[in-house]
Amino acid sequence: MAIQDDKSVANRLFFRLFQASNILQKQTVGQVGLSTVQWAVLGALSRKGYEDGISFNQLTEYLIVSRQNLDGVLKRLERDDHVKRITHPDDKRARLILLTDKGRAFWESLQPKIHEFYAQGLANFTFDETVSLLHYLNKFQKDLEAIAMRDAPTAEHEKS
Repeated sequence: MAIQDDKSVANRLFFRLFQASNILQKQTVGQVGLSTVQWAVLGALSRKGYEDGISFNQLTEYLIVSRQNLDGVLKRLERDDHVKRITHPDDKRARLILLTDKGRAFWESLQPKIHEFYAQGLANFTFDETVSLLHYLNKFQKDLEAIAMRDAPTAEHEKS
């Protein structure tokens, strides 16, 4: 019976994460006016030490997003003049992604709303519970990254 219970709890946990991710996406768009990826890109580019930009590849690795997804988000942010792509000083073929002055001002203007979003999203958590949740999510992320299924489905198998 314990094995079935373990599967049931795992199934519920993964489903709750799926739901929470969808709620987070819906709420960030509705309450902050950004998709979660836009939010993450602006946050990543605003970090200390990245004033001169970050390579596209480094940004995809940091955010753990696909190149296609990031490119689409960057195009929208470029259209709004929040980011720009500039030639890498050491490799003329490569591009750096840079937060523009307008993008930095926009990001700064969002900070009160973002902190209110955090406060409401964590309203029922104590500080210690929030730290514990972060700890467990970090452990969970490492375990997810380490998954290596022996008989992983192929794209062909997924079509059937």
